[in-house]
Amino acid sequence: MASVLVGIATCNRAALLRKAIDSALGQSHRPLRVAVVDDASGDRTPALRRDYPMVSWERWDAPQGYVAARNRMMLTAAEDYYVSLDDDSWFIAGDEIASALVVLERQPKVAAVAFDIVSPDRPDMKTRGGKASVSLFIGCGHVLRLSAVKALGGYGDFPGGYGSEEQDLCLRLIDAGFQIVKLDGVHVWHDKSGIARDLAAQHRSGVCNDLVFALRRTPLALLAPVLAYKIATHLLFAVRHRYMRPCLQGIGDFFAVVGKTWALRSPVRVASLLRYQALTRSPQVIGD
Repeated sequence: MASVLVGIATCNRAALLRKAIDSALGQSHRPLRVAVVDDASGDRTPALRRDYPMVSWERWDAPQGYVAARNRMMLTAAEDYYVSLDDDSWFIAGDEIASALVVLERQPKVAAVAFDIVSPDRPDMKTRGGKASVSLFIGCGHVLRLSAVKALGGYGDFPGGYGSEEQDLCLRLIDAGFQIVKLDGVHVWHDKSGIARDLAAQHRSGVCNDLVFALRRTPLALLAPVLAYKIATHLLFAVRHRYMRPCLQGIGDFFAVVGKTWALRSPVRVASLLRYQALTRSPQVIGD
């Protein structure tokens, strides 16, 4: 039976974290291990350790971010699969992991399974049964084949603490010949808590990281138009949503690291980028 690690990176969300842990422990699949990395929380998070002795805990005294926490759990795990669950997310039915493993165990070229994310702003649940090849999974709930992820070195390092790490890993998986599959109706609830969120700072980071992602992975022949399009798109979004200041700060942060990013460029193949973009526009429905 395939072994599974459910990893939860957390910071200052003790009340929500308990629900996330309970939902992970309540999954039907076994063997299953739940791990929590406490990224220097200043609330009651450390006290939860006493209530969950069956969970693997690691606490960091200085914050390193959720991407570093995920990489720590994934790259050191002995399990076959890694399930990412945010600290403000939880499973609903109890068999979500088992459902994902049916796909992963039958199809070795599937490296990731994306759960169907529901949230306060998108609460409608779909009927189970549909599957599609997609370009991206959502970080708050997905399953990764650890052999594929370890071969790529896990998530890439980005200058900002938020944004683009999932796109980057998914594009590299596609470039390596793998597939990402989304399961309709196999739900994870994402509460989208405002606790420990600075939306302006997240937007600034997201803009910078998105441009770094483009510079790092886009083939040279497409690089100029892709960067121009992304900058224009970010500026238009900022005007519409009144995020101009963090947007301009993010663009400035990007230009500050252009030289370093260029030196570390590792572009994917043109065919991989086109495949990624095509799946972003139109997921490919697949049968059993």
